[in-house]
Amino acid sequence: MGERMDIPLPTGTFSISVILVGVSHPGNLGAICRTMLNYGFDDLRLVNPKCDKDDGETRARAKHSKRVLEQATVHDDLKDATHDCSLILGTSGKREIGAKTLFRHFMYPWEMVERLEGTAMNVGLVFGEEGKGLSTEDLSACDAFVTLPTWEGYPIANLSHAVNALLYEIQRHRVITTQGRDDGLPDIVPLERHISPPLRATLVDSIEQFANELPGKGERKDSVHQTLKRTLLRSTPTEDEATRIIGGLVDGTTALQYANDKPEWLNKRRRKIE
Repeated sequence: MGERMDIPLPTGTFSISVILVGVSHPGNLGAICRTMLNYGFDDLRLVNPKCDKDDGETRARAKHSKRVLEQATVHDDLKDATHDCSLILGTSGKREIGAKTLFRHFMYPWEMVERLEGTAMNVGLVFGEEGKGLSTEDLSACDAFVTLPTWEGYPIANLSHAVNALLYEIQRHRVITTQGRDDGLPDIVPLERHISPPLRATLVDSIEQFANELPGKGERKDSVHQTLKRTLLRSTPTEDEATRIIGGLVDGTTALQYANDKPEWLNKRRRKIE
């Protein structure tokens, strides 16, 4: 679906340039373009790529993110690709073992985001070639290192999966902190689920009135009343969800009154909370 491309990209308090060194698989390159745009990033830089941006598989995997692919820049070395970056973060799954780490001092993705928040920096997030990772020379050019919390028995992730995981963590933080206040992060999926006190009171009343119209003795009606009330309120519905539930309960109450020839139906044609 590409019909909502007019929404601007999220801004955030720092920017990210995704830098791929020696990417060799067209499918990975296309998938990375897609995951970048999925999470609101479009600055892709390729250092000595071993696959073509115009490869059919690359373009097919990129889907509606072809703009990321088309505007990606190509560089001869990592120094040129990071010329405007305030911080260069290398990524690797090859972690040193032991009390002394001589070279790769890693952060996990969430720590990376916490440290970058509010810095206003452009950060180069550097990924190495499939099957090889970053060379010692390229790692030496990085300022710090990020690793995924993969299982130590099989720590190396697929390149496109690694990019996805890190960008997800950044976007997750942006959504939590700025959704609804950033034009690129419209408030569609509610971050907080709560209903106003008046709407809660109406929902509780609609549950009670529905339960009271059920057949059976008072004990059964009270049981249904309490079960519905606690189940629905425990689910912390949104205002819209609560309103729809109330409508359904009122319709159910009205139908029960109609079926039982209740005076409330005969005299008032109910369909409302009383």
